[in-house]
This record gives sequence, structure tokens and C-alpha cells, in this order.
Amino acid sequence: MKIKKDLNSINENEFTAIFGSIFEKSEWIAAETFKQKPFENSQDLINKMIKIYESCSTEQIIIILNLHPKLAIEKKLTSFSSKEQSRAKLDRCSKEELEEFNQLNFDYEKKFQFPFIIAVKGKNKNEILENFRSRINNDYEKEFQEAKRQVIKIALFRLNEILSEN
Repeated sequence: MKIKKDLNSINENEFTAIFGSIFEKSEWIAAETFKQKPFENSQDLINKMIKIYESCSTEQIIIILNLHPKLAIEKKLTSFSSKEQSRAKLDRCSKEELEEFNQLNFDYEKKFQFPFIIAVKGKNKNEILENFRSRINNDYEKEFQEAKRQVIKIALFRLNEILSEN
């Protein structure tokens, strides 16, 4: 989305419309970031937004994690998730790949109580499946920390995409 004004002159509705999907279905993070204006520059905005996420309680993080779609099988996606999964060709899986994604998603969520999260940008479905097969063997704490890191990676990709368009 093209930002037509300086970051500090955008009103709250515009700001939330532009940055509300940085963290999957968690517009409140953009709303909290807006309250921290003025921004020195785009990096300051990024730092403040990431800091809000990082200061979330474990319970809030789990809620955010659970707002992420299941890879390759979720049908209702945000525009960012749809674009990201499409670029990784997760929308063009063979029957066997789809069955494996289905099983991995089910087993992973049963084990960890949140969906598998990976920043898919720059990865293909084989790399994603390899990561999935490997990470499902992690213990809870290791995987929780990895999922949190992946959410930050996704947010940074999205923020950089928005800010580089301007």
C-alpha cells in the first residue's frame, strides 16, 4: 500500500489500514504503535512496532501465534498471507504434498497448541516441508521461541515491503 504522506501526518485510521496486518490479524499492535508517534524515520516505526510485540505476555504471544493460518490448507487468508504462500507455491501442492501438509499441520498443532509458523518469503515448498518435518521434533520451549522469531521475520518482511514502496 502506497503511503501518500509523511508517516507522522497519517491519521490513526490510515495508519491501521496500512500497518494493521503486519502482525497477522493483530491490528491492535499497529494502534499501539500509532500512539508512539512521532517517528524519527521508518526504522523508528519498525523498532517501536517490534518492541510492542516483544513486550507481549506469553498468553498474548500464543493468541498472536494462533491467528496465523495453517500452511497450504487454510482457505481464508489475509492479503499478505495469500501473497506469501502463493509466492512459495503453497497454493500449487500435489495431492501427496497436500496430504503431508495436512498431517504435519494436525500433528504440530496437537503437540504445540499453535500452528506451524515460518517466514515463507524466499523459500519454496520443499524447504518449507523440510523445516516443518524438522521443527515438529523440537520441544515446546524451543519451538515456542522459534515461532516467536518467525513472527518477527514475517513482520519485518511485511514492513519492509510497505516502506520500500514509498
